[in-house]
Amino acid sequence: MSERKLSSTNFYNQSFLEEKCALNELLYLLSKRWMTEVLFSIEEGNSRFNSLKDDLEHISDHILADRLRNLELLELVNKSCIPGNPPRTEYTLTNKGEELSEILGGLCDFAESKMQF
Repeated sequence: MSERKLSSTNFYNQSFLEEKCALNELLYLLSKRWMTEVLFSIEEGNSRFNSLKDDLEHISDHILADRLRNLELLELVNKSCIPGNPPRTEYTLTNKGEELSEILGGLCDFAESKMQF
């Protein structure tokens, strides 16, 4: 999917909201498809790419790799390369990722018990 044009009204609106409150930017980043599910799957102990792929059975390799990269850039996930034959890569939540996951879990509980969708 392409990025918004820098001259578009949507871009200006999004920039305004992000400057108004950091929560708006966080919600925008987390609203990307699969982002929170990848975070929750890692929290549940799925630390390898293939175990994440198995847990999130409809996610494509491209999207999973992108979401893991984004979570790592946001410092919510650590990526560890383990030497061996073959070498392995494992993902774990950072302290910040664990804290966010707990908050998001509370929001899920709230949505399930209080909201009528």
